[in-house]
Amino acid sequence: MLWGRLAALVAIVAASSACTVTTGAPPSEPSPSPRAETPATRPLSPDQAVRVRQVMVPLVQAMNHPRPLNQVKVGVMDDPQINAANAGGGEFFVTRGLLERANDEQLLGVLAHEVAHDDLGHVAKIQGLGAGVSLGIILLDQLVPGSSALTPIAGELIVRGYSRQEEYAADRHGVELLRRTGHSKDVMVNTLTWLLQTSGPSGGGFLATHPATSDRIQALRELM
Repeated sequence: MLWGRLAALVAIVAASSACTVTTGAPPSEPSPSPRAETPATRPLSPDQAVRVRQVMVPLVQAMNHPRPLNQVKVGVMDDPQINAANAGGGEFFVTRGLLERANDEQLLGVLAHEVAHDDLGHVAKIQGLGAGVSLGIILLDQLVPGSSALTPIAGELIVRGYSRQEEYAADRHGVELLRRTGHSKDVMVNTLTWLLQTSGPSGGGFLATHPATSDRIQALRELM
């Protein structure tokens, strides 16, 4: 995950099944249970897919250990928070809030950090994505996703938090990936600054439980 333990909303609202508990009392007339509402879905726009693909493909190809593009997936969560995560194995997640609120440079900085975690072997296994979860999925070897849809989220996505050393290492390697793709370290510095201004020093999402963002910005500025 990018800036610490990701506590984003991820399990899909599904129809619940009732469990019966047997007691010694005679059975009573069952009361009608409320109908579970199926959440509305909306398509993942081609523009979203193209934008993520354009950012991700050069970063993946610049890795020390590039992954085949047909093995890289980006799941888009219908969550208004600014967030992202790396699940390992070439699987990444970004939120609708990130895509809507980040400009192209900020999206590039966020994803450079996530790809750096993957390249350095900092695998964060996602625990909260159960069977049946429907996300907008972008495959990097395809220009436009097929029938992918964004589905409202209700639950928690919990991953292993990275150590401070891993976070600083991902910042540095993210800068190296940016340089390999023709960008400067200012992309990462500006992204961290934007996140600090947007979420505050103790805000949720990317900045939660990570090293002080101001310290990370300073460390990046000191890079040659």
